[in-house]
This record gives sequence, structure tokens and C-alpha cells, in this order.
Amino acid sequence: MTLNELNALNAEEATSWFEQCCAAKAWVYQMVNARPFRDMNSLISETKSAWAKCGDDDYLEAFTAHPMIGDVDSLRKKFANTKAIAAGEQSGTASASETVLFQLKEANQAYLDKHGFIFIICATGLSAQTMLEALQARLPNATQEEINNAAAEQIKITLLRINKALD
Repeated sequence: MTLNELNALNAEEATSWFEQCCAAKAWVYQMVNARPFRDMNSLISETKSAWAKCGDDDYLEAFTAHPMIGDVDSLRKKFANTKAIAAGEQSGTASASETVLFQLKEANQAYLDKHGFIFIICATGLSAQTMLEALQARLPNATQEEINNAAAEQIKITLLRINKALD
């Protein structure tokens, strides 16, 4: 899709398009209503601005659309509408050893149990070992700090998905 085509979508189609980039309804609403975008710079600027206007509940809503890193069943089942655009985001887990995958699974569960949401990291280009180390480093943080950390990672993911979805 081109930027002009995105600008020309009706509200329902634009909503679906933006939902594949980020599941926070407040963010999607802002993006749909911010159209038309003059160019990619204005789209990127609005993406960041709309995210900055969101709050913790919106962040948590966005996080629910992500599969747990290393959870293959979750990757296959959850939020099929992001499948094409999110392809390869966790490719670093494909070549990981069973030991690292098991450690990722265990650390992810501990993170979920402690913070109430899954570990969010912009995984593109990261090895499973690097993701595990980041998860282990962030696990002891306070939950509010982790909401903020995950929100910062979410906007990176959202921008990557927007760029990937546009020609």
C-alpha cells in the first residue's frame, strides 16, 4: 500500500490497517483521524505523537496483541491480522538452542507473573540470547518502569510495522 492509498481508505479500512501496526484502540483512532498525511515524515511524526498521548491502559492493550517471545503456538494463533506484517520479528529465536528457548520461556513466565503483561522488546535483528539477557535485566524492575520500557519498545515495533506495510 502507498501513503496515498492509506489516506484514501475509508475509516473502517484505515482502522483495520492501523490495527495491524498497533492494537491500542486510542492510538488507532488518533491515526485514522489524523489522515491525510502529507508524507512519510508527517506519518512518523503523528505515529509518535499519538502514542505519546496514550496512557498505561492503552499501552497494556497494545501489549496484549503480542505473542510471548519464543512461544511458537502463540505466534501461530494470536492476532492473525498481524501475521504478514509481523513476520520475522522474532526470527532470532529460530536458531536458538533448546536451553536458551527453555530459559526464555521460564523468564517470560516469571515476567508475566510479576508484571501482569508479557515482556515486550523490539526483537527485529536480535538473537534469542540477546532477548533473554534483556528480559533477565528488566525482570527485577518495578512494574511501572516496565510499562514505560515496554511502551518505548512498542513504538519502535509500530514504526517498523508501518514502514513494512507501506511501499
